[in-house]
Amino acid sequence: MKVLLINGSPHQNGCTYTALKEVEGALNKNCIETEIMWLGIKPIAGCIGCGNCLKKGKCFVDDIVNEFLEKVPSTDGFVFGTPVHFAACSGMLSSFMDRVFYGRRKLFSNKVAAAVASCRRGGATATLDEVNKYFGMNNMPIVSSQYWNMVHGSKPEEVLKDEEGMQTMRTLGNNMAWLLKCIDAGRLAGIEAPKNEEIIATNFIR
Repeated sequence: MKVLLINGSPHQNGCTYTALKEVEGALNKNCIETEIMWLGIKPIAGCIGCGNCLKKGKCFVDDIVNEFLEKVPSTDGFVFGTPVHFAACSGMLSSFMDRVFYGRRKLFSNKVAAAVASCRRGGATATLDEVNKYFGMNNMPIVSSQYWNMVHGSKPEEVLKDEEGMQTMRTLGNNMAWLLKCIDAGRLAGIEAPKNEEIIATNFIR
């Protein structure tokens, strides 16, 4: 089983990375394979809703989004990490997730996911709400911890001093590993994932 951890911070080894490393450590102790993927600092275009990716299997903007999507079929769980920017996730992660999840409910369905937020002081709960909505709209079980999945600090060394935050990250990793193993055990026992109905898309125009 494998979990892909996404670092949506412009700082490759900053506070968000520090939080993700703690989650990764717990996953590894539970014999879960992991990979941390940094989005980098190059601009990531937002989704324009052209539908080209649904026809050709990948976005016409050939960047890290396509690189990520190639990994999804062989990945069982995801952790999306982000710094808090004005009580929201980073613009880079927002654009990335818009394009990643556009029209791909079947690709992500029943894969587990979690959001992690790193902040100096506040805005983390609003950020977590924003990121978690992607999972809720794509049939993805959301993994929780003992508190909101957040850490505090302006520098990595300050995050490491956030004892409750670090413990929350470890608990998150342990919980994700447990859920992945439960899902795998169910599959081996012949318990199939729910077969979803075709989506009925409506609006409020009468």
